[in-house]
Amino acid sequence: VQLQASGGGLVQAGGSLRLSCTASVPTFTNYRMAWFRQAPGKEREFVATISRTGGNTRYTHSVEGRFTISRDNAKNTMYLQMNSLKPEDTAVYYCAIRNAFRNGGYISQDDYDYWGQGTQVTVSS
Repeated sequence: VQLQASGGGLVQAGGSLRLSCTASVPTFTNYRMAWFRQAPGKEREFVATISRTGGNTRYTHSVEGRFTISRDNAKNTMYLQMNSLKPEDTAVYYCAIRNAFRNGGYISQDDYDYWGQGTQVTVSS
């Protein structure tokens, strides 16, 4: 399994970015996917997750109403549309994947089996 994240960059506060994560798996719809982020000097934290069909999503409170997670199962790709960006959103963003039929939670790093390499998002004030 390989995950390739892209789309990060430098943007001013209030701006937008769209992150993408493409997974090399045989059956993409067998997997739940998520975004995490890690700011300098901080722990990696959960951002958003999406179910295998895309019908169920969940967000950390600080991004609700500003970020939208989605997936295109025909392209084996997940997205994170980030609007109204704030300087505190600055972090390396990681995509993660796990078997959708596995029991357990979905907001902890331990809930995911494979990780992408990360893409840097920097929001200037």
